[in-house]
Amino acid sequence: MRKVVVTGGSGFIGAHLVRALVTAGDAVVVIDNQLRGDANRLHDIRAELDMREIDVRDEDAVTEAVRGADVVMHLAAVNGTENFYQQPELVLDVGIRGALAVVNACRRADVPDLVVASSAEAYQTPTVIPTPETVPLMLPDSLNPRYSYGGSKIISELIAMNYGRDHFRKLQVFRPHNVYGPRMGTKHVIPQLTLRIKELMQQVGQGTVIDLPIQGTGQETRAFCYVSDAVQGILTMYEHGGHREIYHIGNDEEVTIEQLANRIGRAMGVAIKTHGSDAPAGETSRRCPDISKMRKIGYAPEVMLEEGVALTVTDYLSEDSRPHQTYHNPLL
Repeated sequence: MRKVVVTGGSGFIGAHLVRALVTAGDAVVVIDNQLRGDANRLHDIRAELDMREIDVRDEDAVTEAVRGADVVMHLAAVNGTENFYQQPELVLDVGIRGALAVVNACRRADVPDLVVASSAEAYQTPTVIPTPETVPLMLPDSLNPRYSYGGSKIISELIAMNYGRDHFRKLQVFRPHNVYGPRMGTKHVIPQLTLRIKELMQQVGQGTVIDLPIQGTGQETRAFCYVSDAVQGILTMYEHGGHREIYHIGNDEEVTIEQLANRIGRAMGVAIKTHGSDAPAGETSRRCPDISKMRKIGYAPEVMLEEGVALTVTDYLSEDSRPHQTYHNPLL
């Protein structure tokens, strides 16, 4: 039985990854202080997990938790666009000190393999679309708190690749691109649009076109990856990918935010008319990953946006999703 440690294992992607690992028969340790995570995501498999309520910045505690592990998958971070603008100091502190603590803990405990989550935010506005892993990383403006997250991920990659270059059997970095799905919280664009449309439907009724205000023109593009595909991508990368390699985890089905809003509306049974406004400084106009490197090792996304949006909308309209945060409607 393989022992796998997942930091941020109560987070959105982390919890789905933990479930897949348990299903595969792995012994899983979850490190999460529940700052952004939600232990309820794992309540039904709690008895099968070793749950450690640890701050990922606490190197000594992390070292003890990872002893005997075959691989540590480091996903802990303060995500959510709203947090980048409102809590940049916390984003940076958890991102950078957490990466240092995890890498050093793995070295101290002689963990052979380390997988580190980066982000598409490390590119900001890519110079090539679809974007390969080789495009230079970018920090356009250190005065803009938006880049606290992208900056922390760039530094995390440097820490992993350099601190760990002589200490690991396998060291990998993955850059997820706009992963979405059930129970992802409410600080991301798909649940925010869903809940906003629901609110407007309650105000104007179901038989009319919903006038939906959005940030930006609506012509900005993203490529959204359903969470089950993202998890399969991480596992495929770990099993078949190389040492000291970087991989995109995503889907290359690029859509505009206006198209996304219309698909959410269709899943809810209403027509949508979007109304644009100014986007926050630092938003990226276009983003889509080149996933050919992942395809070469056997990865292929299976859930296209129409199906994934329908599944996600159904979850967010159910009582079980329990949304508890306010709308901000950023683009991701």
